[in-house]
Amino acid sequence: MFYTYILYSSKAKIFYFGYTANLLKRVSEHNNRLSFATKPYLPWKLVWYCGFAKERDAKAFELYLKSGAGKAFAYKRLVCSFKER
Repeated sequence: MFYTYILYSSKAKIFYFGYTANLLKRVSEHNNRLSFATKPYLPWKLVWYCGFAKERDAKAFELYLKSGAGKAFAYKRLVCSFKER
């Protein structure tokens, strides 16, 4: 399985979109300062994820979520309870 996921930083009040084949390991890497992009915004909380059978589908959905329309969709439908905090 491949996963597209959304993390939330309570420190910076921002979301991070990513994809991986090993979800638990990847979230751990984010929280242990092993990811350059997310290191300054610790701690991260996994707020949403979705599994895909094919890597290309997970990556395509991640790219969509990073687009303007994808962010609007994610904020409205996937993480609406976290956006207002």
